[in-house]
Amino acid sequence: MDILDSYRQIIQSLLTDYAAIPIANGLIDCYTVFDTQQDHYQVMNVGWDGHRRVYGCVLHLDIKKGKVWVEQNMTEMRVAQELVEQGIPKENIVLGFQAPEMRQYTDYAVI
Repeated sequence: MDILDSYRQIIQSLLTDYAAIPIANGLIDCYTVFDTQQDHYQVMNVGWDGHRRVYGCVLHLDIKKGKVWVEQNMTEMRVAQELVEQGIPKENIVLGFQAPEMRQYTDYAVI
């Protein structure tokens, strides 16, 4: 299996498992959005919590130039660590939500 196909499978499995966790409050759907052609992967929350509208991307990962970019993580899951545990090397994971000048202080790739 090609390395990028492996990354795609790992990401899709991880996000699918996360989206399957029931949301305790409100009438909120949690679902995945996968663009496998352009390598964008997201988990969305959509619905209502009482009178408050809930709409947003809680997880967003991309594959760019052979590296997995964690663009958004509004969950308690340590998604980068989960990716490492699934076999993606730290040097192939970029914490895109970190400012570029701060990435050098993480254990992950700078770019």
